Amino acid sequence: MLPGISSQRTHTYHSQSLSRLLKRNHSHFRPGDTKTMSLRSKLSTKLLNISISSLCKAKQISKAESVITDGIRIGVLPDAVTYNILIDAYCRFASIDVAYSVLARMREAGIAPDVVSYNSLISGAVRKSMLFKSLDLFEEMLARGVTPDAWSHNIHMHSLFKLGKPYEANRVFKETVLRGEVHATTYNVMINGLCKNGYVSHALSLFRNLQRHGFVPQVLTYNALINGLCKAKRLKDAQMVLKEFGESGYERNAITYTTVMQCSFRCGFFEQGLEILSEMRNLGFTFDGFAYCTVIAAMIKTGRTREAEEIIDIMVSTGIRPDLVSYNTLISLYCRQGRLEDALKLLDEIEEEGLECDQYTHTIIVDGLCKAGNLDRAWRYLNYMSTLGFGYNLVAFNCMLDGLGKAGHIDDAVKLFEGMEVKDSFTYTILVHNLCRARRFLWASKVLISCLKGGYQVLRATQRAVLVGLHDIGFTNEARKLRSRIRLARLMS
Repeated sequence: MLPGISSQRTHTYHSQSLSRLLKRNHSHFRPGDTKTMSLRSKLSTKLLNISISSLCKAKQISKAESVITDGIRIGVLPDAVTYNILIDAYCRFASIDVAYSVLARMREAGIAPDVVSYNSLISGAVRKSMLFKSLDLFEEMLARGVTPDAWSHNIHMHSLFKLGKPYEANRVFKETVLRGEVHATTYNVMINGLCKNGYVSHALSLFRNLQRHGFVPQVLTYNALINGLCKAKRLKDAQMVLKEFGESGYERNAITYTTVMQCSFRCGFFEQGLEILSEMRNLGFTFDGFAYCTVIAAMIKTGRTREAEEIIDIMVSTGIRPDLVSYNTLISLYCRQGRLEDALKLLDEIEEEGLECDQYTHTIIVDGLCKAGNLDRAWRYLNYMSTLGFGYNLVAFNCMLDGLGKAGHIDDAVKLFEGMEVKDSFTYTILVHNLCRARRFLWASKVLISCLKGGYQVLRATQRAVLVGLHDIGFTNEARKLRSRIRLARLMS
């Protein structure tokens, strides 16, 4: 529990004591009571709220509750602002349930929760990834007659986009436009949400329409759109928006350039990516580990390991302290080159830098050992990972499964598959593919059918390999049954 945050019991005690004090103070103080007026003028509710806000920012919420209690004793009664400060603090540093209970306290004090109260709750639920809870709170706000503002609608749209409901988010956006409550943030939420849900063309169309109606895009707008276009591999459109960004008067930051550079590498336009890198240097951008790792990773994937090493030397010479992403990239490079001992030495260096390896770091090592044919060591390392407290690492097990299959240990691969706690589409695809390599087509057929029944997908090329293999060994009936099962799975997906 964070320092200063009261337990549920303490919170309940505060709630009950405040309720009694409020009733006592409301009954004791009468309009025109000069003593009361004098106290309130000296110690105003505004000063109380400033004190509560300072304590909450310092995560001393239990002390803030005590100050409210003391204030009520001397006649300084909390208002909506007081409780809204508490709601926001509990959302950030405790739980949504505790924050929500403050609404009941407000009603007991005769203060109606307002739009700020609900906005804090909804925003807190989104921060904690409680997206359905945020939608319920929005509906409750409407049901209680609290009118949402632009912030409410923006958070609501953001939640719907994150839940993969772009049509509902678009409906909220249209209603907001009709009411005339749209702000620049609303457009940014809409463009970012459309891009992240795969509707990049709609985002670009909205962007153009807004420009025609006088909307001036912000840095966030450009970055969201460029990022969406890059992820959709629409490099030309991304470069066009990047050019407009530069002509708009805003200063393009390193994130913008790195995004386009990464897209160039992904699309295979290696020279364009390096040109962007050169432009960033000429403009005097300070390179971080992420920008260098983007270049290094692209060079590794294209087999240009010598150039990747040169970039690494440049990164080190500029005094950039490698972060975990940088180390993971270097480990991947060494594993691809077969320099496993150098990769393992980096693990010690990571600890010396005060960093902690993540699951991805260890997975790279397992994959490198498997590709190097050192399966015994990979298996020992996989068992070592289970002692580190990361939980079940499906990707690492998939690497081990593929390594066993490609090394010809198909029976061991099947045994590992059957003992795996969790499986995904990649797991099934790896095993079916390796069973076909070993010409175990009947076995591959059974695994594929089991996969389809479970609602998983296997690559069509792998499915064709099983069908062709069954025909080759004369099992045409099994091939016909498998084809029917594949068609049924496609109809149901």
